[in-house]
This record gives sequence, structure tokens and C-alpha cells, in this order.
Amino acid sequence: MNSETSYASAKRRWSSPMRREIALVLGLFVMLVLLFQSDFSFQYNSAVAGEWQYGNKPDQPLYDANGQRLPASFSAVIPPPAGMNDLILRWTPDQPMPETTLLEHTFGYTVYDNLYAWNGTIYIVTSNISAFPERREMTSTGYVVFSAKDEVAKREPTDDDMRIISPAEAQLLLGAIASRVEGVSFMVNDPPQFLNHYYHFCAEFLVGIWRAYTSLDLNIKMSGTTKLPAPRRMIFTHTKEAEWRDYASMNQFVFHGAFPSASMEHQEDWIDRAETFKVWKFDRVVFTDRAAAMRTHKFTDVERYAAPAFDLPGSRNFWEPLRSNVVEFAGASRSTGQGTMDTPVITYVSRQGWGRRMLKPEDHERLVNALRKLEKDYGWEVNVVLMDQLTREEQIRLAARTTIMMGVHGNGLTNLLWMNPTPRSAVMEFFYPQGFASDYEWTANAIGLPYFGWWGSQRFTSEERPPRNLNEGFQGNEIPIDGDAVAAMCIHQINLNEEADD
Repeated sequence: MNSETSYASAKRRWSSPMRREIALVLGLFVMLVLLFQSDFSFQYNSAVAGEWQYGNKPDQPLYDANGQRLPASFSAVIPPPAGMNDLILRWTPDQPMPETTLLEHTFGYTVYDNLYAWNGTIYIVTSNISAFPERREMTSTGYVVFSAKDEVAKREPTDDDMRIISPAEAQLLLGAIASRVEGVSFMVNDPPQFLNHYYHFCAEFLVGIWRAYTSLDLNIKMSGTTKLPAPRRMIFTHTKEAEWRDYASMNQFVFHGAFPSASMEHQEDWIDRAETFKVWKFDRVVFTDRAAAMRTHKFTDVERYAAPAFDLPGSRNFWEPLRSNVVEFAGASRSTGQGTMDTPVITYVSRQGWGRRMLKPEDHERLVNALRKLEKDYGWEVNVVLMDQLTREEQIRLAARTTIMMGVHGNGLTNLLWMNPTPRSAVMEFFYPQGFASDYEWTANAIGLPYFGWWGSQRFTSEERPPRNLNEGFQGNEIPIDGDAVAAMCIHQINLNEEADD
């Protein structure tokens, strides 16, 4: 190849890439110009957020004159995450203190935006005080729950607990500067009296506060998908650090599994905040108070702390986001136990050996034999377990796989919270004849599980629920059960719903 040919060949090789490079450079230049003309600050997509943030304007009450709930009148938006320079807030006449917004409320459960705290007192700042509920419906002194009349009076809230003030009062009292507590805070105004018990912590408190929070998302999917941001912190204003943990360490396992990013603040921390004598502004607060919840018949009808929260709008799938997180934290898939095609799993939570609330020994043996016969005849999985002999992970994983859970009234049945509701699922609870307590019946229904109570060979449903009766044999060790009748009901429950699916 001569030099002229080589030059021409090289020219051809280089001419085309040069044109492409020029085009690329021009394109990059245009993009850079557009970028430098853009706002680099964080842009919060309020259009998306507004689909799940509901509430009522400060000048619009939640209920009409007849006590009927009014529809939400606007969509509220949580402010974007704060940078270090955005945590100290200052207000001027042109940019006044944001007023408190009431997003949702029922007795004992209230969701606020822009809630304030100073010197240990909660402040609601509003130009329309009449739009907010009566204070005693929202909060209390946090005093322990006893039934004597003078003890009940000690729970009535005072100005030390909560004040509802106008913006003008706020300017004089709180000043023009506050520290921002960003994101969603769960604030628990309860004494520690019931919190250190697996059932009361998870099936009452946690179900209730989560149900109240999820009233802001009416479109939670069956898969547990929700647009709600996870809470950033749990604040116990009257409970010390060691006072909410249960003896089996289930409470802390569930809390950290459900909300891995959330921190815990206790009474000591609340006092620390108060003793700074500074104003704190909370972006969003889900506020719960057992004493306030007890001031409605919704509580007294069933004696369940969480019951009033179900007066709020909500999704039938409200529990699934939390349940799925806990199940996966325990090492199982969130889809475990889903559908009706897998082998049914029957779990009998035994209390034999506990010393109280036990089946008659012979009836326990007959029940186990009847369940083992189902295992042999139908190929179903049967588990007879003492929950305290399983690890926390094992308990939750087993519950997630369980189709029918059964047992004498007791703390082990709290694990029904982790069952995956399907058309053939059920909870069966055994009582001494004529005895009854609604703890697990109410919880099963709250999360969508059919329920059957048993007195020997007699069964009843939630619709036939008897009154509370802790009769003489309730705590005893001579509780009868007809094992064959229970096994027959298992067959009916599973096969009936299989036929329905067909």
C-alpha cells in the first residue's frame, strides 16, 4: 500500500468518528446548559404523596351534627427530609408558625401534622380551636389504669398534658423558633402497665396504632404494598426503657422486625427533651392514649384498646405491611401460607405443663390423636407445640405457615397475628364451659381470620360470641374438649373453602 492510499484510508477512518464526536459534544453541552438552569434542591412529589395523605382542614370538623363522619377535604403532604440547615425553624410575620392539622381522630387515636411540645406539654396550634376534639378524647395524664372512681379521675388531662392554643398565643408562649423532628413519630401516652406483655403490646397497642396510621392509605394491597412512609421513631412519654419489654423478648423482636429504621425514645428521653426548655415541632404524629380510648363504648363493648381505631377509614389489608415485615425478619417469605393450594398446616398450641388453663389430660390426648389421624388420612401437616420451647423466629415462621391455629386461651395464641389469612384459615380457642374472654376472638376478626370458640363439643362463632365470663373453671386444668369434633371442623373448614374455590 503506497503512502497516498494509506493517507486516504486513514482519512476515511477518522472523518466519520469526528462527526459523531462533534454531535456528542454538542448534545452534552445542551444538557449541561439545561442542568445549570435547573433547581438542584430536593423536589418532593406532592402529587404522588397526595394520593395517600388524607385529612380535614382546620376549619372543618371530622363529624357532622348527627355524628356522621365527613369526607376528607384535602390531601396533606409530609415535608421533605431535612438537611442539617433545615432543622432549626424560625417564623416571621410573613412566614408564621404552621398550624396543627388534624388528619384523623377517634377516641384514643389521633393523627396530627405540625404538633408541638414544650417543657413536656403537647401543644396544638390552631386558629379554629372548635374544630378539634375535646382534649380528654385525645389524651390523659398517663396515670395507671385502675377502675375506682377516684383513680379514673386521676387520668383526666390538664394543661400540663396538652393545650390547644391560637397562633397569637403560640407566638407569645412558644416564640418564633423551634427544632424540627422530621418524619412520622408514633407517640404513646400510656403507662407501662400493659405494655410488657406480648399480647397487649402487639395485639392491642401495635394493632391499634398501626390501624390508626393506615387510615391515611385506603389502598393497601393484598401484598402489603403501601405508600405510607415507615415511622422514624416510637416515643413512650410515660414508659421507661426497661418497662415495655416482655419476659419472652417478643415485643422487641416484633418492633425491630416491623420498623427496622425506627428508634425508641422513652420517658427518660421525653424528660430530656422537656428539660432543654426548647420548642419541638413534630412533622407528623400518630398519638395514642389508652385512657382516652377507654372513654368510648367502642372500648367498653369488647374491652380492647385497639377497638376505637377501627372506627377510622381503612383498608382490609391494613395489617399486611407490618405482618410481612415481621415474617420476613423471622426468616420466612411474606408469601408463606398464601393461597389455598399448599398442604394445610394445623398448629395446636398446647398449654399442658403450664400449671393453669390446661385441657384435661385425657382430652388433650384424644385431640392429639384426632389431629394425627387427619395427618395420616389427608396428608395435612399437624404440629403440636409448646410455644415457649420454640425460638422467636420459629414461632413466627410456624404461625406464618399455619392454616388453622388452635389452643386453650393463652399468650401463645398471640402468634395468630403472623398467620396469612386465606379462605380456609381459622382460629379455634378452647374454654371451660360458659367461660369466655374476647382477646383472641377480637384480634382474629380484626385481621381477617374466622374464629371458632369451643366449650367441650359445643362451638360458637364471633356472631354468637358470649359475654365475658372468667368463671370458676376458666383458669383451671380441667378444660374439656371434644377432639373428634374439632378434627371434623378442621375438615369442614378446609374442604368447604376448597369447594368454594372450585
